[in-house]
Amino acid sequence: MKKILVANRGEIAIRVMKTAQKMGIKTVAVYSTADRNALHVKFADEAVCIGEAPSSQSYLLGSKIIEVAKALNVDAIHPGYGFLSENSEFAEEAERNNIIFIGPKSKAIEIMGSKLAAKEAVSHYNIPMVPGVDHAIIDIDEAKRTATSIGFPILIKASAGGGGKGMRVVEKEQDFVSQMNRAISEAVAAFGDGSVFIEKYVASSRHIEIQIIADSHGNVLYLFERECSIQRRHQKVVEEAPSSVLTPEIRKKMGEAAVMVAKSCDYLGAGTVEFLYDENDNFYFLEMNTRLQVEHPVSELITGVDLVELQIRVARGEALPFKQEDLNINGHAMELRVYAEDPMNDFLPSVGRLDVYQIPYGESIRVDNGFEQGMDIPIYYDPMLSKLITYGKTREEAIQVMLQAIDDYKVEGVQTTLPFGKFVFEHEAFRSGKFDTNFVKKYYSPEILKTQMAEEAQIAAFVALKQYFEDQKIVRLPIQ
Repeated sequence: MKKILVANRGEIAIRVMKTAQKMGIKTVAVYSTADRNALHVKFADEAVCIGEAPSSQSYLLGSKIIEVAKALNVDAIHPGYGFLSENSEFAEEAERNNIIFIGPKSKAIEIMGSKLAAKEAVSHYNIPMVPGVDHAIIDIDEAKRTATSIGFPILIKASAGGGGKGMRVVEKEQDFVSQMNRAISEAVAAFGDGSVFIEKYVASSRHIEIQIIADSHGNVLYLFERECSIQRRHQKVVEEAPSSVLTPEIRKKMGEAAVMVAKSCDYLGAGTVEFLYDENDNFYFLEMNTRLQVEHPVSELITGVDLVELQIRVARGEALPFKQEDLNINGHAMELRVYAEDPMNDFLPSVGRLDVYQIPYGESIRVDNGFEQGMDIPIYYDPMLSKLITYGKTREEAIQVMLQAIDDYKVEGVQTTLPFGKFVFEHEAFRSGKFDTNFVKKYYSPEILKTQMAEEAQIAAFVALKQYFEDQKIVRLPIQ
């Protein structure tokens, strides 16, 4: 494998390219007209414009990307996450053109891409699942009867969905029809498929996922868990590894369950199996993501493993270089997704120019970044600027490093999730480990954040004033 095309943009494209270059592999970037001056374009060995700004006219054009790959004699394509990363047709087209798709085979993507097909595949392995229906529903009346039989609260989820789209929690029966219509409408807009399924809503649950890696020699290993319970709009914002609540026994059970899920679809490469974990130490299979996850760096920091390097090696046909017993958890890692969003205004995207953009540096700080000062944030894509990741020997140390890193991260011109991140990492519920997926609903409001930021600004002003007076004293000392 001498040349890889990265079919993505932003921080994940650069992340993949860094490992490829470390392995002596040339890289090709693809970009839209909006990303002409993007960092991933500058970072790659070669770069090709594939279309206009909207992703439907550029990053989602699988056949065009494969044409570029063939023209440049590319050996493999890495899809990153999002865009075409879980598109079985794209993987299949790459395979047909003798280009290695750095990910699972198209059949595994197809099975796990449908939440219902995934549940069917996993059902043969005695893995616990959330009570619910085992088929897609479009008919409102049938859906209502199903919801009533399961018992409220229930969760409506798009069968072809992800990223919180087409997902609705319904607390009361009288809200069901309106929420069902909204879920179907969202699912059609996002995925072109309005089918949904219904399952019991597990209150006070935590969102815990297991990182797995599988090679073509029959080895499937788990690289422990990530805690992903801090979410807004069903999308993760803060992640950590390991979880503060799993015992070694439960960790082993969940890890082994994740391995069985991977085996159920003959999986290859890096993937993530997601579980709900309730207050009674029960866990339930949710879904499998057949790609590299946004939050993969926290797993890398606690295991010392480069997951992208493993993806490439496995795609080349190599066996995994270690066994399950060789893997250990060392220390603790935190991740904050730094989005150009306004946490004071329901986390709505905040587009504009990065007038000031300075990222923090330090021995225990990693920033997977896709922007630089002076760049504009395109309105066409996910508004993530970077991922801020910190490491410590203990959870407490990782949190303290994170708080310092947030203070050292300077952004002007747009609003970001940095103040929200600080709120989370300072909050007693998070620091104690006693939180669940309802953290934002229970503890966060824009008013609380505004008050907190105003108090911090006042303290900073007092400190600056005190320092000014101290400096004045020094200046006025008489010359001897």
